[in-house]
Amino acid sequence: MYPRSAAPRGRPAYSNGLYPPPPVTRCYDYNHQSLGGVNSFHVPELQRLPPYEWNPPRSTSNVPPPHTPTMTNGRKRQNIEYSPHMVKRQRLDSVSHPLLGSPVIQAPSPPRHLEQVRAESSRSSITSYERSYSSPHFDIHPQGPAVPESFNSLQAYAKDKLSHQMVELFEACQQQSSDLERKERCRARLQRDIQDIYAVARLYLTGSSMNGLGCRSSDADLCLVIKGTKRPDPIFVLSHLQRAFRSLSYVERTQLIRAKVPILRFRERGSDLEFDLNINNTVGIRNTFLLRSYAYADLRIRPMILVIKKWARHNQINDASKGTLSSYTLVLMVLHYLQTLKDPVLPSLQRDYPECFNPFVDIDMVPEGPKRVPPYVSRNQSSLGELLVGFLRYYATEFRWDKQVISVREARALPKTNSHEWTNKYICVEEPFERNNVARAVHEKMKFDAIKAEFAESYRILKDRKDLNSILPVRAVINKESSRR
Repeated sequence: MYPRSAAPRGRPAYSNGLYPPPPVTRCYDYNHQSLGGVNSFHVPELQRLPPYEWNPPRSTSNVPPPHTPTMTNGRKRQNIEYSPHMVKRQRLDSVSHPLLGSPVIQAPSPPRHLEQVRAESSRSSITSYERSYSSPHFDIHPQGPAVPESFNSLQAYAKDKLSHQMVELFEACQQQSSDLERKERCRARLQRDIQDIYAVARLYLTGSSMNGLGCRSSDADLCLVIKGTKRPDPIFVLSHLQRAFRSLSYVERTQLIRAKVPILRFRERGSDLEFDLNINNTVGIRNTFLLRSYAYADLRIRPMILVIKKWARHNQINDASKGTLSSYTLVLMVLHYLQTLKDPVLPSLQRDYPECFNPFVDIDMVPEGPKRVPPYVSRNQSSLGELLVGFLRYYATEFRWDKQVISVREARALPKTNSHEWTNKYICVEEPFERNNVARAVHEKMKFDAIKAEFAESYRILKDRKDLNSILPVRAVINKESSRR
């Protein structure tokens, strides 16, 4: 992108000709809960996510972000520089690091085991659990009627039996701090060992483990970011890591899966904790923070999504490898439903705050964007049970599968076009950043019919019985989840 002899404008040339000097570590915590109103999650044993070690470049600007008032079912004017026709594919910043397609060549050194304990003390990234995610730039000025104080508690949305069952299931199954600590310790250890091979690579924990939508049995998704002037071949890198992982005492059962996004799957030795590691699939980092912003925008989001994922898994429609819905697809379906109600529970954060979810911002700065999103106060005060029944009704009787595309980015159903992405597809769910179809795994009519039938049957049963056990064995699910403790 730039001549080899020249440094990009505004960036220094490095004296060693290869790598930038080590940046000062900045830790971000992920608790979108310091602001008032509905962002205060008052439920027992609230999980606190740890700060994550990101190393963004030092900012050269002292200009604070613009003031943005609290949203109340309102629409923030879009940034005039935002174009809805942005390029679909994203590139990694190519100026910070050289290509790392092969192991680093270094001067000979005394032999040592790949996971040899370092003499220097290692920094722990699992600290300050009780610090809240905050931004000093917000003054909270609701634009509409304030939500009563009673609705700052999840129990306010659980006055009926069905809603109470949903809260019970959520509180028993949600990912705990100890679960995340365990994943983070393994991530930090892996990053140190991987950097013996790819010196400036960075390893990020993504997906449900980090977006607030995980449960105790959730596997961990990892993204290894290797920046350079040319993308390294994922299969080459993963194959190299698979060989290297054989010498790690804490890793077992490595398996290279040559999917559209290739992954290296492995387990923490002696446990049932499974990891999926990809190379440079940075859209996963971006949508982790987008989904996290939605997850903490309203108290009801996380319980709704957890219950629906458990329901779909129990009814065998939540497995993309078997031609049904991925968990990511289900999450987007839930968010879309909540955005399209007469009184929306959620807005479109990308539409209303495009500058906070810019698909082109450097990956190290992705966590900064959500800090500038103010609290959202919905006028919709439906109970959890009412929303669950409404979700099933929407996809059983209202949504037009043959004519519509689910778009969380636009907070509406888009008409199907004749583009290759949507034609001859049974279910169309738009990926918020890349805008491709995340429901493409559903490619058999029999599987599609089974999915529709499950929505219809569960809606028929639940609207009459108002008992979660009628569509999901709550106690059995809780017991299974508890076995992961």
